[in-house]
Amino acid sequence: MLLWAVPALAAGRPVLVCFGDSITAGYGLPAGQAYPAALQRKLDRSGYRYEVNNQGTSGATSKDAVANLRTVLQLHPAVVIVEFGGNDGLRGVPPDQTRRNLDTALTTLENAHIKVLLAGITLPPNYGADYIQAFEAIFRDLAQKHHTAFVPMIYQDLVHVPNTIQADGIHPTAKGSEIIADTLLPALKPLLKR
Repeated sequence: MLLWAVPALAAGRPVLVCFGDSITAGYGLPAGQAYPAALQRKLDRSGYRYEVNNQGTSGATSKDAVANLRTVLQLHPAVVIVEFGGNDGLRGVPPDQTRRNLDTALTTLENAHIKVLLAGITLPPNYGADYIQAFEAIFRDLAQKHHTAFVPMIYQDLVHVPNTIQADGIHPTAKGSEIIADTLLPALKPLLKR
């Protein structure tokens, strides 16, 4: 009987979707160590009754964000963390294309009356100052346009902390994922209800 009660309780919780690429998916990490799992633990400990749903896909671009919006909408989320763009940048996708795709995703979520936190990222210096500046402006401009909660750089609190990035130099470790969850929480909490 107790086993039946747990899904019933979870089903009554509002859904918070983490919608993104390999950072969200937890590339290279064992199950339960990506930032959405860390976020679930932190929200539970803080008394927030949300069900965190990880909709991260390794290798996903902003084009995939648009293509997978229907799946996210079918979850009827109260809040969505949007974390796309890194793969666009690494592949040299024109910033205007990334901007259009993310704008479409944010507009769709906004029209569905879903609260959004937009998580930005930057690129390695070898991509050139002009491209990096145009890339970073995408997130800032769209957050302003859509009045979303915003974290300009999802890695902002882990870049100088040892053992937070995997050997590939791109993806967070379990420790890094914990720090990402901590980075997102201050911008996320105003969107949540207890």
